[in-house]
Amino acid sequence: MTPISFEFYPPKTDDQRALLDRTAAKLKAYAPEYVSCTFGAGGSTLSYTSETVRHLHQTHGLDAAPHISCMGGSREEIRELLRLYRALGCTRLVALRGDLPSGMARMGDLRYGSDLVKFIRDEHGDHFHIEVGAYPEVHPQADDAFADLRNFKTKVDAGADAAITQYFYNPDAYFRFVDDVRRLGVEVPIVPGIMPISNFSQLKRFSDACGAEIPRWIGKRMQALGDDADGIREFAADLVADMCRKLVAGGAPSLHFYTLNLAKPTQSVLARL
Repeated sequence: MTPISFEFYPPKTDDQRALLDRTAAKLKAYAPEYVSCTFGAGGSTLSYTSETVRHLHQTHGLDAAPHISCMGGSREEIRELLRLYRALGCTRLVALRGDLPSGMARMGDLRYGSDLVKFIRDEHGDHFHIEVGAYPEVHPQADDAFADLRNFKTKVDAGADAAITQYFYNPDAYFRFVDDVRRLGVEVPIVPGIMPISNFSQLKRFSDACGAEIPRWIGKRMQALGDDADGIREFAADLVADMCRKLVAGGAPSLHFYTLNLAKPTQSVLARL
């Protein structure tokens, strides 16, 4: 059985908290290896992340890994955050450079993801299992594809244990990325990030922002289905499940699902697996 994990975002309202509780309860049935909790675009929900991690652990019994960013933060602020997560019983972190928080003009004391990984290792040794980000279709801010590969290797050399990729819908992009970094001497597990499709127009907006490519044929098929909501759901679940099968058959060590705090799209994919 291939290990799986889920990503949640920290809720801000009572309705969002109720939704997360329902989703966490349903997805817990799939025995995830762990769940991760984001800090929101531009650090917008950073203050909610620790509360959500505590809740997922204490209420749902899930091993929760907070996302942690170095953008806009001082060494002391990051040091305090690491102490808090350690006190909460966290043994995993997802370490990302992140985006500069809204309204902040300075980068922070640590500029790159590799700086953050090294800082965590220097402060806490091997206590935390550190996941970093990977971009099979190239980070949108990278100078070029080769620079992106070198930057990824720098994060691993700094002490990362594994990587989770940005989502994609072309398995060949993942396999090519893995082959490329293996040639550079990177041996850590590289886990594909899977985005079940729940709202195609929303997905297009996400993809434009993060540089993930939606193959033209998928967009055309979605367009052809028009207002057939059931048809769209069936097609989307079949598409993502088929991709997951190809990834696992090709050697993907596990699958990390971006849930958007919704249970049904992920459940529909898992039911087909």
